[in-house]
Amino acid sequence: MRWSLKPKPNEETVAHLAAKLGVGKPVASLLVQRGIETFEEAKKFFRPSLEDLHDPYLMKDMDRAVERIEKAIKNEENILVYGDYDVDGTTSVALMSSFLKGFSPYVATYIPDRYNEGYGVSYQGIDFAADNDVSLIIALDCGIKAVEKVVYAKEKGIEFIICDHHRPGAEIPAAAAILDPKREDCDYPYKELCGCGVGFKLIQALAARKGLETENLLPYLDLVATAIGADIVPITGENRILAYHGMHVINVAPRAGFKAILKQVKKERISITDVVFILAPRINAAGRMKHGQHAVNLLTEEDEDTAAQFAADIENYNSDRRDADRSITAEALAQIEDLKEQERHTTVVYQENWHKGVIGIVASRLTETYYRPTLVFTKSGEKLAASARSVKGFDVYDALEACKEHIEQFGGHKYAAGLTLFASEYENFKRKFENVVAETIDKKLLTPEVSIDAEINLKDITPKFYRILKQFAPFGPGNMSPVFTTCNLRDTGYGKCVGADESHLKCQVKQEGENPVFNVIGFGLGKKLEIIRKHKIFKAAYSIDENHYNGNISLQLRLKDIAE
Repeated sequence: MRWSLKPKPNEETVAHLAAKLGVGKPVASLLVQRGIETFEEAKKFFRPSLEDLHDPYLMKDMDRAVERIEKAIKNEENILVYGDYDVDGTTSVALMSSFLKGFSPYVATYIPDRYNEGYGVSYQGIDFAADNDVSLIIALDCGIKAVEKVVYAKEKGIEFIICDHHRPGAEIPAAAAILDPKREDCDYPYKELCGCGVGFKLIQALAARKGLETENLLPYLDLVATAIGADIVPITGENRILAYHGMHVINVAPRAGFKAILKQVKKERISITDVVFILAPRINAAGRMKHGQHAVNLLTEEDEDTAAQFAADIENYNSDRRDADRSITAEALAQIEDLKEQERHTTVVYQENWHKGVIGIVASRLTETYYRPTLVFTKSGEKLAASARSVKGFDVYDALEACKEHIEQFGGHKYAAGLTLFASEYENFKRKFENVVAETIDKKLLTPEVSIDAEINLKDITPKFYRILKQFAPFGPGNMSPVFTTCNLRDTGYGKCVGADESHLKCQVKQEGENPVFNVIGFGLGKKLEIIRKHKIFKAAYSIDENHYNGNISLQLRLKDIAE
């Protein structure tokens, strides 16, 4: 791994902030690195307030969206809330539909089938709306590129409101309203909302029109926080406020669906990391293995017994997803070994019978293993479909844009995207994608980086220090859990490999000349045992967390990497 130490912030600024807040310099330094230099900024960071959310009417077309929905409610029109089949899409549909049902009984939901319809707005979905006398579709987490489909809907007397956060194409659809902070003509102050976040801004605007306070919308923030965690959007600005309050809702008053999942996994309090690794995979599993509507049903169910049954069904889908994920990843890794792909700048694999629902997960695993921009293809009807994942610092969406003459359809973000193409274009695309990446990527990005916030001594790690660090949460892009480095470490003699395949490293360390001793765990670092053997001195890059064992709680170091 590449170790990169962030520049030291201005010492005077750090000292001033430390004095103002009554904290040590290591904490003040972390805050200044995050752009927090005053008492007021620190207060907003540690105590995010709903009052600091932006006025939703600052978003382009918000007034038009609200007026169109109010007209639909007044005229008793049938409204179809339409969203993608992933976590962001299903939470968005659950949020919007449950809010609107408080004002109209004429609200239905629709999630496209991943296999028969594919990503985003579909002609089948529009036909379903037409067959059911729907005159307004509210599309969430999709729609920004549905130019022809919006025209098709208009011919059937159906209008669209689009709430999206993906990058628009050259042309935007002729919808009644398009809410997307990434529109070039939108001056909304915060650009990094997820799809459910955009949906929340719309219900915030509707609520304001009805004289409701933002506090009345707190019960919806568990859905927004889940989407923020699952969609890996920056946890800065407005997202931090929404995630902070949403996590509180999940932990204090979870909706029946979340309560049922947490009961199954025997968890009472969770962090946003648990959202990513516990809640999100289960919600996603419905759309991957069966149908995304099952996730919406779980998220909108109010009866606890029914929710428990839905959660049990989804647990089965998740188990099937894990099995498919395991077998496809093994096949993909074998394919890469056969082709010696690791000498290339990209990883592109294809098997026509791979399960379309898990290729995104497999792409992530291959990226972790070989650390290359990665595409995993499978057959989908008459075409091939792929999920793309990237490495830190490289924009895979831009790379796909440069290959668009070989692509039928694509969309997504900097680090994750999806596309379809005809089988006849696969080899041409693969060659072009490799060439584009080879020509544009900074070669150092092909080695994983551990970004270190600060160098500290073990004696700096006190219970008070950790208590304050915990208040930096929720963590995510733009506000990652702090990573530290400490030099002159020795294993006290307990170092060993652990785990079923002995792939993890466990040891106990102390620093030369210092007293504190800390337990250490390094997942996937078993092969580095030799570095710490025979009391050799080494340095470590790590984050700090709590180890719960036999009712005892102690601080431990979670290794990112070690080096001599």
